Amino acid sequence: MRERGAQALSLRELAREVGVSHGAPRRHFPDRQALLDALAEQGFVRLGAELRASVDGVGEDFRERLEKTAAAYVHFATHDAALLELMFAGKHQDQSGELNEAAERAFSVILDLIGQGQSEGVLEPGEPERVGLVLFATIQGIAALVTGGIVDTDQVDALVADAIGRFLRGSRTPA
Repeated sequence: MRERGAQALSLRELAREVGVSHGAPRRHFPDRQALLDALAEQGFVRLGAELRASVDGVGEDFRERLEKTAAAYVHFATHDAALLELMFAGKHQDQSGELNEAAERAFSVILDLIGQGQSEGVLEPGEPERVGLVLFATIQGIAALVTGGIVDTDQVDALVADAIGRFLRGSRTPA
């Protein structure tokens, strides 16, 4: 999938590359879409684990936690751009199934951080999902700039730190 994208993925070719009979994948996945959904679900599980590890890997400082989590997302998104595209495409096709639940669990890490920022008075009160969407648009934009070749990967951490700083300055509670 990294080499050719999700559109080029076929059960028959996958079986050939793995060295099993062409019918073997059908024992686990009834069709190509089931395989793609399973890949997308596992992508969200991995993303959630990476986001959680980034939060758990630092202290309680909100800004540092937010920066590390945003950077973890951007690194995931740029390392596995084809998988990320598949994850979001699949999520929109299945709004109520296991794939959507895996996505919600992954992004709950960011929503929990938004809640922390709001409870500490660093972020304005309000709907955490809406605040999270603005933050997500920012970090997804950075990832798109990297995958589009506009920004070099060695600039990601500094760009994320700058974006988080601007996000926090714009989200301050009124004095």
